[in-house]
Amino acid sequence: MACFFANRAAAALIWPFITVYIREQTGAPLSSITPLLTLQALSSLLGTTFISSLMDRFGRKPVMLAGLAGFSLTLLLMSSATELGQWVLLIPLYGILQPIFFIGSTTMVADLIVPENRTSAFALARTLANIAIALGPAIGGHFIAQNHEIAYFATAAINLSLLLPVTLFIAETLPKAQHGRAKAEQDGYRDILRDGRFMRFIGVFALLEIAAALVFNLLSVYTSENFNIQADAFGQILAVNALMVVFLQYGVTQITRRYRPMPMLAIGSLFYTIGLSGFALARTLPHFMGVMAVMTLGELMVAPTSNALVAEMAPPDKRARYMGLYSLTYTAGTGIGPAAGGLVSDAFGPSAIWFGGAATALLASLGFAALGRQEARRADESQPSLPTAEPQLETTASP
Repeated sequence: MACFFANRAAAALIWPFITVYIREQTGAPLSSITPLLTLQALSSLLGTTFISSLMDRFGRKPVMLAGLAGFSLTLLLMSSATELGQWVLLIPLYGILQPIFFIGSTTMVADLIVPENRTSAFALARTLANIAIALGPAIGGHFIAQNHEIAYFATAAINLSLLLPVTLFIAETLPKAQHGRAKAEQDGYRDILRDGRFMRFIGVFALLEIAAALVFNLLSVYTSENFNIQADAFGQILAVNALMVVFLQYGVTQITRRYRPMPMLAIGSLFYTIGLSGFALARTLPHFMGVMAVMTLGELMVAPTSNALVAEMAPPDKRARYMGLYSLTYTAGTGIGPAAGGLVSDAFGPSAIWFGGAATALLASLGFAALGRQEARRADESQPSLPTAEPQLETTASP
């Protein structure tokens, strides 16, 4: 968790500002830069499937070490990239290498922690990640404002400094029985795609990620253009989300972990539905902050619960691939949600973004409820029936 915290804090110096950095270094118009973000998402999608497979075959630790070194080198190359052609080559590398340590860390948590404690462990990881994301830009922001090359060098330095503690103090968590498995057994996603329970969950969870992506990608533009809430004030809306995660996540998780996952995910999705509807009705900064608080309650219920559920679904020899596919729902949500929101806004008006998102979150809630009923029915059917007493037959003595 200490290494995970440092990695997340370093990452926060780059990913929130990547569009700004590219624009400043190349002088290119925004219309030429946004396709690079699509390229980054596609490379992350393809890279995650490949990297996760390597982690299940060769172990989490060696792939994480290679990712730290490769990502650091990529950052140094990015610091001097001044032409769009250079970014066309570097952005895919960034998209592939940046998530490696995160995927490895979450997989290690699933490996190390017994099932009944995983939800709490993922809640702790999520709390640390949010503190890191808040502190990274806050501490480094002043220096980045003077010269953003510092962000590249600082992030590379932090990642390189993690090589030593990861090498010396973090043991490999891939079960030893999985090492040396035949290549045919280890490679590929065919068996995972045949896991109906997992794929149904991923499909429903992707709906929720699409709805959530609207908030974190379009809300700033919506509040600025329609209600004159500028960037400094909008930061207060995001602060509500971050502070609630930091101070409430662990406590909420101690309550939600007592109940079955699917009903908790369904209820959490309902909070998303209420929150997204609220964004369409809000008009002032306090209103938007209150609505964000409602939506964040859903996030507090959903995030660690879904992480722990995927870890429970995954066989140990395929755990990294399961966690990798789960992480891709965020990529899918980011790719689909904002684009769909833009189309809905143009067709029906700006507030339609949030009503469309609320409908999507409601579909996710209904989906989780249906999956929960299926699992409850399956559990009932698997319970052995109580034996019934055999009727006693009267017997007579033999002649």
